[in-house]
Amino acid sequence: MESWIFLGIILAIALIAKNSSLVIAAGVVLLLKAIPFSGKLMTLIEGKGINWGVTIISVAILIPIATGKIGFADLISVFKSPAGLIALACGVLVAVLSRQGVSLLAATPQVTVALLFGTILGVVLLNGVAAGPVIASGITYCIISILHIGIN
Repeated sequence: MESWIFLGIILAIALIAKNSSLVIAAGVVLLLKAIPFSGKLMTLIEGKGINWGVTIISVAILIPIATGKIGFADLISVFKSPAGLIALACGVLVAVLSRQGVSLLAATPQVTVALLFGTILGVVLLNGVAAGPVIASGITYCIISILHIGIN
């Protein structure tokens, strides 16, 4: 019963904050929970969902190339501007941090809960976008590694 209440509270917060992504996510999880014998499906989504999400985001990012909105001239101009070089470096950094973050999320469920609530707070209170749990976990990994602190 606790998980129903927990998910219901997240759904209510998402509705109040008018965050459609979180509303859909909480709604889908509640729906899956209501379907008998959906445990295997939820386990599959839990295990592969981040990778699927990254794939969907990658598809969305590649669409402007497919539609011709971004071409080789744009790629070349990236290397000619400081902002482009900074963006390129940040892309590399995020990819590396995310790799560590995915490992952290898999190994430590308690960190996952804290990251989830941090993301919800950022979305609800600061009008953020819930696209950062993986990178947030990567940053968390770096900070706890630098500070040599345990996860417990």
